[in-house]
Amino acid sequence: MTSKVAEPKVKTIKNPFDFTLCITVILLLSLGLVMVMSASAPTSLSVTGNSYTYVIRQGIFAVLGLVIMGILSKIDYHLYQKLYKIAYIAAIVALLSVVIPGIGVEVKGAKRWINLGFGQFQPSEISKICLIIFYAAYLTKHKSELQGFWKGFVKPFLFLVPPIAILFFIQDHLSACIVIVGIVSVMMIMAGTKMRYFMTVGVVGVVAAVAGMLILAQTTGIGGFRIARITTFLDPWSDATGDGWQVIQSLYAIGSGGLFGVGLGESKQKYLYIPEPHNDFIFAILAEELGFVGCFVVIALFAIFAWRGIVTSMRAPDSFGSLVAIGITTLIGLQAIINIAVVTSSMPATGMALPFFSYGGTALVILLASVGVLLNISRARAKV
Repeated sequence: MTSKVAEPKVKTIKNPFDFTLCITVILLLSLGLVMVMSASAPTSLSVTGNSYTYVIRQGIFAVLGLVIMGILSKIDYHLYQKLYKIAYIAAIVALLSVVIPGIGVEVKGAKRWINLGFGQFQPSEISKICLIIFYAAYLTKHKSELQGFWKGFVKPFLFLVPPIAILFFIQDHLSACIVIVGIVSVMMIMAGTKMRYFMTVGVVGVVAAVAGMLILAQTTGIGGFRIARITTFLDPWSDATGDGWQVIQSLYAIGSGGLFGVGLGESKQKYLYIPEPHNDFIFAILAEELGFVGCFVVIALFAIFAWRGIVTSMRAPDSFGSLVAIGITTLIGLQAIINIAVVTSSMPATGMALPFFSYGGTALVILLASVGVLLNISRARAKV
């Protein structure tokens, strides 16, 4: 008979949270609001007649997010472990909500949004957090099985089939698929799944998935725009006024910035050259206005966030807290890496937002809420 090793009890109320992590997030948020104000001004004036409409909305959601972050930083994270099955179901339901008539909203041919009355929201954002909670609890509960191929590698990934299928076939949201698979993979490796499974079966699976998408696009036309994105990535100037336009304008903006930038608010590319410059390509405007120095500061802040998130994960007194911490850290860090890579034409365009910077109120609230959970984990200590 095998005996179970009890996880240490934790104490969270009297311990201070990670001050460095908190300040880093506030600095990222503050810089993000400044850049939304600058990057969105021309578009906001053109659409609403007021240059500050978008930044005011973003500011309201930022305040709301900070309040929620503060509240969640004081709620014991073990509460979520008890609700992990509900979290998984909630993720599936949220993703399927886009097909409900009157609630789901189709934008530019993609069903990725729902109408909340006061604005639109991507259910994929909340599903990422729900899946982090589910996998943290599941991997903790089945820790003794993770060394095996079937129970430790194949079985956990089977739980990803429904959400990934919904994201790909219903929402046509490949970037969310990439992020979720990346997060789960990191969490599984941290929990104890053998790396060789990812280096063999995982690599073969990725190659097969990419080949399948290309074949599907060529034979049926479904997702054909992805082939155009790959072609554009290899040579943006082959279609400079079409699919390559956004990437080329982004590179013009980055190149114009130089070392110190042209000055805050002085960007030329934001004047309707880069489509919706306050969204996915806001980093290009930052590079143009604040230059290499501004880019370095932002990247350094994301690096500090990743460092403190990893430290929080390492110091967590139990497996669940450790896995939630690394999941949230991977969520924000991976999105930042992909966004910056796309903006600098280091990888094909994916439609990935830059955390704390890209315009989007409800997504910002969820990011700050997840940081609140991370701060609560940083307060946890094992009882001696």
